[in-house]
This record gives sequence, structure tokens and C-alpha cells, in this order.
Amino acid sequence: MSEKLMTIRQMCEAFGVTPRTLRFYEARELIFPERRGQHRLYDRRDRARLTLILRGKRFGFSLEQIRQLLELYQPGGANRTQIAATIGIARERLSDMETQYAELSEAIADLRQQLADAEDRLAAAPRDTSRG
Repeated sequence: MSEKLMTIRQMCEAFGVTPRTLRFYEARELIFPERRGQHRLYDRRDRARLTLILRGKRFGFSLEQIRQLLELYQPGGANRTQIAATIGIARERLSDMETQYAELSEAIADLRQQLADAEDRLAAAPRDTSRG
């Protein structure tokens, strides 16, 4: 993707999102496409921001967290503040995900055991021959 501007259709195809999604992110002030009449045109900065938005959503960051992180970006700077804030939020999210993973693993093991017990009971139960 070069410096060229992209239409909403091109953005949707490139990122696998819908026009509604792009308009939603614009309304939430996460991306800022150029407006030419009724047309929205997206530049390199918008594409980079959308990449980060989608990555943040994939990891379970809230839109507000993503917006705050994007606001910390300083073009041409080292962006230490943004990087440090991202690390902090990412560590919290990773901790939450690990907790959810452990709980889910326990629930899966429990459900497997319940299924095995039910299958054993079904196999041991006498056949129901009294169908009327």
C-alpha cells in the first residue's frame, strides 16, 4: 500500500471490513478519511490506524482503549509514551485472557467428563421396550 488514496470499497476489500464498520470508526474519531463531496478517501495514516484498530479488537481491547493509544502517537517521534501505554494495556489483557483460558479449559474438561459419564449410563441402561 503506497501513498495513494483508497476509496471505501478498496479499504473494505483490503481489510475485510464493511463500509458500515469504516463509517463507525470514523464516527468514533478513530480514523479521519478525506472527504471529497460524498466520497471518503483514505490515506496511509488511515490504513495504519485501521490496522491497529483491527489488531486491538482482535486482542479484545475496547474502542476507548484503542482511541486513547492512537491519540498518543506522535509522528516522527520515538513514541515511548504510546509504546509504554500499549504494553500496560496489553499486559492486563493478556492476564485476563490467560484467566479466561484456564477457566475455559477447566469447563471443557468438566463437560468431557460429564459426557463420558452420561454415555456410560446410557450404555449400561436397559433398553426401553415399552414404546406405545
